[in-house]
Amino acid sequence: MKPPNELDTELDVAEEEEESIDPQIILADERYEVIGQILCETYQPGKGKWILSDMLDRVLLHRYLGLPIFLVIMWAMFHFTFELSLVFMQMITQFFVWVGTLTSQIPNPLVASLLTNGILGGVGFILTFVPPIFFLYLAISVLEDTGYLSRAAFVMDRFMMKMGLHGRSFIPLLLGFGCSVAAVMASRTVDGKSNRLATILVSPLMSCAGRLPIYILIAGVFFPAYAGTVVFLMYMLGIVMAIIVAIIFKKTILREESSSMLMELSQYQIPTAHGSFRHMWDRGVLFIRTAGTYLLAGSVVMWGLSAFGPTGFGVPVDDSFAAMLGRVVAPVFLPLGFSWQIVMGLIFGFLAKEAVIQTLAIVYSVGGISLQTALISSVSPLTAVALMVFVLLYIPCLATVGAIRKETGSWRWTSFSVVYQLILGYTIALLVVIIGGLFFV
Repeated sequence: MKPPNELDTELDVAEEEEESIDPQIILADERYEVIGQILCETYQPGKGKWILSDMLDRVLLHRYLGLPIFLVIMWAMFHFTFELSLVFMQMITQFFVWVGTLTSQIPNPLVASLLTNGILGGVGFILTFVPPIFFLYLAISVLEDTGYLSRAAFVMDRFMMKMGLHGRSFIPLLLGFGCSVAAVMASRTVDGKSNRLATILVSPLMSCAGRLPIYILIAGVFFPAYAGTVVFLMYMLGIVMAIIVAIIFKKTILREESSSMLMELSQYQIPTAHGSFRHMWDRGVLFIRTAGTYLLAGSVVMWGLSAFGPTGFGVPVDDSFAAMLGRVVAPVFLPLGFSWQIVMGLIFGFLAKEAVIQTLAIVYSVGGISLQTALISSVSPLTAVALMVFVLLYIPCLATVGAIRKETGSWRWTSFSVVYQLILGYTIALLVVIIGGLFFV
């Protein structure tokens, strides 16, 4: 390696001659020169022993096998999440049903309705989806602790380059499976202003944990035999749409040449139970806190809109303030087949995606009907698929909008993100209805 004074001289000469050489490039060249010298002294081709990590990488990072293996692992993760959580979801459901029988016997009908239909029907219903969310975080933690997720970034690097994005953009997109806010904030690690902005704009298209309860509910009601596969396909659709949108952005409004990714790959490790469960708990408890804070407030507000009308408390839900508000917006979503109840869920979904089914549960609970029964009787399977697609793609939640504003420093780009996702969600959901109608009517 060259002495520091000689390296400084080279940098000074480059600056004096006004050459367009980035000092970081010179430093990188020096590092690789040292690496090459060390390898020449220590490595002899054909005589090194292969370790388990090398053998696994030959398969998991294979040019042609890497992507199929990645997809199979993702499918197994979501199938595991759905199947293993069913029994726990049933236990929690039965618990809240039992509590509901107690609160419904309170003499004061206003208080009884608030506790039974508002709080238990809203927050209690959302909490039944805690098990799949915790199991999803557990699966992600195991993959992360083994060292596979960093390999997955390299597997996807070629596709990220074709999208025009930096290879490191895959990490924020992967974090989007947990929370869109974390994905947007992680985009600051991406090199290049254009690459960073493109990553921020497509990150909310990834299915966050808040969307998972919606997928599980609809898939379990309408496609029970293939629920895990349906959930997996929704996550894959988010990835595909992120790729398509990123390609369009990079070829139009965000032109910038992408750069390759350099990342150190550590050896594979056996995850510890303590580490994996600790990561699962730290991430999953955020969902519980969300349910216990503004989702609780949203439940009370939605109950009030559903239980009260122009004549006061106890009106039929179809004559409530919620019905009046939903019917104002419902004509816009008539081509998608969405009722005013679904429209109200989508409106409250701006607070948090979990609030979509929370709102539906409250509205139908006030009307004296369970959510599952109401969906089967009023929603067709095709409309159910369109609803999942729309929830996947339409406007990000309030917290994500705030994160986009913070990371971009621009209300213009923040507004653009909200508007383009709303148009995208409506368009793709409409295509699902039109194309699906040609085959299933």
